[in-house]
Parts: sequence; C-alpha cells; structure tokens
Amino acid sequence: MTGLTVALDAMGGDFGPHVTVPAAVQALLQYPELKIILYGDQSAITSQLSLLNQPSNPRITIIHSEQTIANDTRPSQALRRSQGTSMRMALDSVAEGNADACVSAGNTGALMALSRYTLKQLPGIERPALVTAIPTHSKHKTWLLDLGANVSCDADTLFQFAVMGSVLAEQCLASKPRVALLNIGEEEIKGNDLVKRCAEMLSSSPDIHYIGYIEGDQLYAGKADVIVCDGFVGNVSLKTSEGVANLFINSIKQAVTGNPIKRLVAKWLFRDLFVSLKQLNPDQYNGASLLGLRGIVVKSHGSADIPAFANAIGEAVHEIKRQIPTKISDRLEEVLLERPY
Repeated sequence: MTGLTVALDAMGGDFGPHVTVPAAVQALLQYPELKIILYGDQSAITSQLSLLNQPSNPRITIIHSEQTIANDTRPSQALRRSQGTSMRMALDSVAEGNADACVSAGNTGALMALSRYTLKQLPGIERPALVTAIPTHSKHKTWLLDLGANVSCDADTLFQFAVMGSVLAEQCLASKPRVALLNIGEEEIKGNDLVKRCAEMLSSSPDIHYIGYIEGDQLYAGKADVIVCDGFVGNVSLKTSEGVANLFINSIKQAVTGNPIKRLVAKWLFRDLFVSLKQLNPDQYNGASLLGLRGIVVKSHGSADIPAFANAIGEAVHEIKRQIPTKISDRLEEVLLERPY
C-alpha cells in the first residue's frame, strides 16, 4: 500500500481541535505514507495548525463543518440531525471511498448508529462490536470485546464477536488466537443460558480455538488472546480495572507526600509496579475498533490527550494495512454463512 488516508472528526471529544489537530500532526510524523482529512470548524483547525507551524501541510486537508454532535445526544437524534456534522462527514468520506478509515472521540452511541447507517454491517454480522487490546502479564496483549456498543446480546451475537476478535488478534500473533468467554466461573455449569449456548457454538466450531470460560480476575493473566462478553460487562470490567489502577497509584503517592525519603524509597521500590499499573491507563491502549462494518472506524475515548488520540490514529493505520474488514468478511463466509444452524 503506497498511501492511506484517515478522516478525523476534529471536533469530537472533550477538547476538540486542541487535541485532535496536534495528534494528527504527530501521526503524520510517525507514518510517512499517511494523509489526513480534518472535518470540523475551519477557523479552529487552522488556528491550531498555525500554532504548530503547520499552516499549509500538503498531507492535511481541511473540510469545514458547521455542526457537531453533542455528547448527550441520543443515537436516534443523531441519525435525524447528523447532516453537516463533523462526525457524519468523516464517516461519509469512508463510505464514499475518499478515506480508508474514520477516527472520532465523539459520542459513542452516535458513532455506532451513524457507522451502521453509513457503512452498513458485513454480511453475517448483526451488530458491530467495540474491541481494544489490553495489557497482560505475558508479552502478548489480549483483545476484549464488546466494550459498550451492545449492552445486551444473544448467543449468536457473542459468537460473531468471537469470530471478529479472533481475526483481529491473529494479525498480531504467530499462532491461532485462544478465545474465551468471560463468565462468573470456569466450570461448565456456571453462567446464564446465553453464555452456555455460545460456549456450545464455539466448542463445535473448528475454525475457532475456544478454550472455555475465564473469570474477571483473569482478564490480565494472558490465558486467552480474545475475551468475549456483552457490552455492559465489558465496559464495566474495563472501567473498573482503570479505577483500581488509579486508586493504587494515588494511594501510594498520598502515603509518601511530604516525605522526601519515603518518596525516594517508593520510587526505587515500586518502579516496576508503577510501570505495570500505568499500562492500565486508557491512554496507553486508546483506540477501540468498531468491528463488523464494511469500513474501518476507530473510537477514541473522549478525554484522550494528544498522545492517546495519536494512538487511535495509529490503530486505524494498522487496520488499513491489515485490511481487517476484508479478512473478517472472508472468515465469516467460512464460519458463519456456512453454519448448519
């Protein structure tokens, strides 16, 4: 691939162009083949580019949009009133073939609804899923999905998540990804009916390396490469992990505040621990992919800083290079569309 283009919703997130524009410039430095289209308020965007000494970068295109989608806008309202917004225009550019991927830190529900409307799902996929890679005790990361796009799912949907997550993970692994279902216990008798039904489906699929159930305390153990759950469970699990990590770090910082000797000892004694805990900071793995669409959409968390949003752009670049939607579609033909049930 000689070149690639990413469309950015420059107005999305808590900070808008103050983060998205510098992050775009940072990504351009990291990926020489990358071009970026910035959708949003032209005055605000050009102002940021001038501050960065990038007033006329040939690899940046600005397309003005009059409106944005607020964080409290309901998905149904976003669908009706999306014309002319930076998010909708960025998604349309992917649908029309002018960009290879879209990145937004805006309203998650609106992004989900508009992505389904503009890009459509792949054949065999009922609902797209948000997925991200989380750190583990092992060298490899684990892909967790769904992270909140679908708060309730049936067994078929969870099965589709497993297929999509497996395809994404195998692009980074030398072996076939190990897939597990997040459950309240590892025993086969544990869990509700839909989880048990999905387990049966995964066990009978030769194309999925299903290893069984995994409990919440094993999320970061590295026992599975892909962990599947509904969006309610996934979102709560991820947010809880982030909160515990921040609690631990802040507790240690408070304990040594005002005492230089304690601070020096803590810095030496807990250095490796701080590094591990900081990996749970969402900035480190920012960029949740919306899998199952006919195009690439990456969701950044709304409070992302510049490096974090640049990470989200980087995730879009990697998925473009790996042609993730095409590979998911090919696998779906093998696993889903030819299933006898």
